Amino acid sequence: MLAWKKRPPRSDPSSKPREHSTSGGWDLIYLSRMIQELTALREHLLATETQLESELDRIPEEHGASARNLLHYLAVRAHDIRSLQESLASMGLSSLGRAEGHILHNVQLLLKHLHHLLRHSWQVPVAGEKAVTRHESRRLLEGRSAILLGDKPASRSTRIMVTMSTESAKQYELIRDLLAAGMNSMRINCAHDGAETWEAMLTHLRRAEKETGKRCSILMDLGGPKIRTGGLAAGPKVLKWKPVRDPYGRPKNPARIWLTPSEDPQAPPEAAAACLPVSSAWLARLERGDRIRFSDARNSKREIEITGTLGASRWALSNDTTYVEPATPLFRTDSAGRESAPGLIGDLPCLEQSLVLKKGDRLLLTRAPEEGRSAVTDDRGTVVHPARISCTLPDALGDVNPGEPVRFDDGKIDGRVLEALPEGLLLEITRAHRDGSKLGSDKGINFPNSALSIPSLTGKDIEDLAFIARHADMIGYSFVRSPEDVHELRRRMNELGGERLGIILKIETQAAFEHLPGLLLAALEAPSAGIMIARGDLAIECGYERLAELQEEILWLCEAAHLPVIWATQVLEHLAKDGQPSRAEVTDAAMGGRAECVMLNKGPHILEAVRTLDDIICRMEKHQSKKTSTLRPLRVAANALARNGGQG
Repeated sequence: MLAWKKRPPRSDPSSKPREHSTSGGWDLIYLSRMIQELTALREHLLATETQLESELDRIPEEHGASARNLLHYLAVRAHDIRSLQESLASMGLSSLGRAEGHILHNVQLLLKHLHHLLRHSWQVPVAGEKAVTRHESRRLLEGRSAILLGDKPASRSTRIMVTMSTESAKQYELIRDLLAAGMNSMRINCAHDGAETWEAMLTHLRRAEKETGKRCSILMDLGGPKIRTGGLAAGPKVLKWKPVRDPYGRPKNPARIWLTPSEDPQAPPEAAAACLPVSSAWLARLERGDRIRFSDARNSKREIEITGTLGASRWALSNDTTYVEPATPLFRTDSAGRESAPGLIGDLPCLEQSLVLKKGDRLLLTRAPEEGRSAVTDDRGTVVHPARISCTLPDALGDVNPGEPVRFDDGKIDGRVLEALPEGLLLEITRAHRDGSKLGSDKGINFPNSALSIPSLTGKDIEDLAFIARHADMIGYSFVRSPEDVHELRRRMNELGGERLGIILKIETQAAFEHLPGLLLAALEAPSAGIMIARGDLAIECGYERLAELQEEILWLCEAAHLPVIWATQVLEHLAKDGQPSRAEVTDAAMGGRAECVMLNKGPHILEAVRTLDDIICRMEKHQSKKTSTLRPLRVAANALARNGGQG
């Protein structure tokens, strides 16, 4: 029972009775004004529904209530109702702050309560009788989450999704252990690998499901159009390694060198400072304790010692910083001091090149697939020709206008278009490290304020759809920007017999966020759908300072549409990659429990990350349901009362 706030008792000399008040002490004019505001708000919600009837006509009947509730919520959020919220909260009533999933029903409940205070009866008019209740809202969201993501685990309601690495195709035990540790959904990124590798991952999963008795849903994520920097001129073929030294410069941990047959090179089973290809016949003669002498690329005398053998490959240790190049002769000296014919270092990869850009520099982003190069200067250091680098999707450049921003490499470098030229876009670098930021090949390019006309589905995406339709439970839609994009994907999936698949719309661009209401309505046209907050790309597009605000708004709108959300990007990333989480990312992981699913990316410590995320979510769900605090008993409160003689 709610405890209504009343006027002070008349015995209080500081108080004066109001001339017009209810028997409960509420001011009649005050209550009447709130009733008027809520009545007008309710009429506005229903009018919005009527005005957008054509949008609702496309929605299947089973999703119609959710579509109407979304429109009602949009109608509320199009206006500032903060003063009304304050008035309602001061009376101990709902302030509509947690009513996303049942907004019209909540408004009508408030009207009923306020009329009751005035001793008036009020019945919900016919137009509002079908409003979604709080209970129905929760049932709709939980039901759709189960259809899309699979049944919720016994210990928590939030699922855990894990992105597969290429290596997992050869590691059945890893997939089995991930499933046992709490993975509920497997994500395969179709931007990497191919059908053979994906098939191996799925085979391991099905075997692991039988062994563990657990079910795991499958999301296959389309790569989408990738706008990236093109190649740079090849660097020299030089390989460097160095030992770890103590504060006095003495070798502390020698560099481990992996020598492997150049005819059939093998990847090192453990971390190696360098991998040297050498002929298998010469390697076969090397034994533990042998010493290898050579002159490196600086003509410095160097020596390494063979410390182990593994098949046709060998391990060696080096105590010196060394630079080597192809065809360097290696001379073996055995334990008896005998020297044999030299072996030659085989071909080595070119050093990765990069452009160094500073604030104020010019950069030409070219349409032609040419090799990038640094700025050309004259004898006095004046720039004659700016640095230049190509764009892998040149059609996108035609949609970018002068004055619009450009971001490179996950937002590490910002630029602004100065001029659109026949050969490309001339940019001014507006943000970079004070000592210069490196821009290499195959780095992402974002045009956050540009209306790009490139299609959301690439040729490769369309090829991948056939495999996805046969094997996946869900399809992740990258670079989706409009309802028409959703309709196009559904049309193609229906042609392939994949109409049963759930659709995950990845909100990763500014255009997608701005069109989110329309995307949600398009998603409600599908049998099963959800939203992924791709926070990394979204932050690059919209600015990191806005990310917290945007992810909140996405959660609100999705709850209004009763559609499940996947919280993605950099969740426990330090833990997954380095084995040690940061304090900030643990808090971030806890926030992810407000979504229906949290996604982890790959990393060498991914198993520990799954276990940690499972523990965090289980703990937080005892305190938080979506954004509502649940008042479970707190030991700290009971202990404090006990210490002070109160009742715990």
